Amino acid sequence: MQTMVTRDALNTATWSMSLAGKYLTFHLATEEYAVEVMKVREIMGVLHITMVPQTPAEVKGVINLRGKVIPVIDLRVKFGLPEVPYTQRTCIIVVQPSGEAGAQMGIIVDEVSEVLNLAPGDIQKTPDFGTGVEMPHLLGLAKVKDKVKILLDIDCVLSSRELQTLASIVDPQVLPAFTEN
Repeated sequence: MQTMVTRDALNTATWSMSLAGKYLTFHLATEEYAVEVMKVREIMGVLHITMVPQTPAEVKGVINLRGKVIPVIDLRVKFGLPEVPYTQRTCIIVVQPSGEAGAQMGIIVDEVSEVLNLAPGDIQKTPDFGTGVEMPHLLGLAKVKDKVKILLDIDCVLSSRELQTLASIVDPQVLPAFTEN
């Protein structure tokens, strides 16, 4: 008996193979999320964050990381979750989105979990949630030990307008005194 592979099955297999690899997992509320390890530059506890006026609510401000100004986004706020006080487990994950040469941003998460090596069979496409519901920031879902991990596309977590706003925040001409300290 000959097995026929459909175009959709082949596309899904190719798609999941392209996403296989190492992911850093972290918690936001009761859910577990993951970002590609290759986009992670550093993990640290919460530092002093300098607030920048007239920025979106999810932009908590900027940090000075070894002389480089990094914008910091609270993913809880970005995803519409209630804000909670930071704890000893709260972390800033410094990531570098693709296409943003040298541009880095910090994302505040409740707690970092582990690094997972995901095989193609662990990854599924995001289900269709119906008309009008778009989730461009999701790469897919990973099934690991009876749990589902939400794979984030860090390049799409912020819109291009938000990235432009963040770029203006970290422009040395905008904050010269901060970068000198």
